[in-house]
Parts: sequence; structure tokens; C-alpha cells
Amino acid sequence: MMQRFSVIALLVGALVCSCQQHRFEPYRGYKKAPYTLKGERFVPMDVQTALYYREDGIASYYEADGAPGAIGQRLYEGQFYAAHRTLPLPCRVRITNLHNGRSCTARVADRGPFIHGRLIDVSSAVAEELGFTRKGLERVRVEVLSVGDGKYRVSR
Repeated sequence: MMQRFSVIALLVGALVCSCQQHRFEPYRGYKKAPYTLKGERFVPMDVQTALYYREDGIASYYEADGAPGAIGQRLYEGQFYAAHRTLPLPCRVRITNLHNGRSCTARVADRGPFIHGRLIDVSSAVAEELGFTRKGLERVRVEVLSVGDGKYRVSR
């Protein structure tokens, strides 16, 4: 009886996992090397600083459509991902729309936005979840939940 239950549980687990669209591959460690773009130098935060990161600003949305992010992982429509200039990659953040209070979590796996006055770029799936696809820009709060695919977690 126990073996039958184990086999059924294993099959159900495999079925649930196979139904997820474009799952993120795990990334060991985190990316923290400084980089330069158009003559401007960006220095990613260290893990301890990132774990206390919380900032309000303007979010915009973009679609990578299969292009690789800064850590080499391909980013597809429908995934909950984001781009930030200085957070260590990857990390998981909670993004809250300050206009309507809606929030969701996303994986920061890319660099950007490189437009003055913007805090974070989010995928269209995140923008839809937060309710600002028609506006294109929205005031949000970004809070780090974990760095390095969960290796370092916030303990608030």
C-alpha cells in the first residue's frame, strides 16, 4: 500500500512539474562583478546590503522573448522576471504597485533599466499581475526576498 502511494505521489509530482511553462533553471551562486555600459560604471550590491534593500521608484516593462538575461538564462514571455542595475543576480524580489496595492514576486535575472529615473524593468507577466500594462510605467516598491536562488534569505 505504501509503495503504491509513493508511486502515485511521484507521478502526480512529475505531472505538476511538467505543466509549468518555461521553468527557470537554477543558478549556482550569484553574479556580483562590476560592469560598464555607455561609459557608466555599475557596482552590484554585496549580499548583506541586498538583503536589506527596499526602494520605491518607477517600473517599466519589457519582453526579452527568449533572449538570454545577464546570467545567461533565456527569458520567455509568461515568466515572472525583472531587470535591475545593481542587485546581485539572481535574486528574488517582491514588487508592489503603490497605486493599487497589488504585489507579486519576480526573479531578477537581467540588468537594466538604463533609462534615467527608472528603478526596475519587469516582464509583461509581472506588469499584468501588478495591473499596469496599459500605462507602461508605474510607481512600485521593490523589496529583496532572497539572493542566489535562495541561498541567502531575508529574515524579517
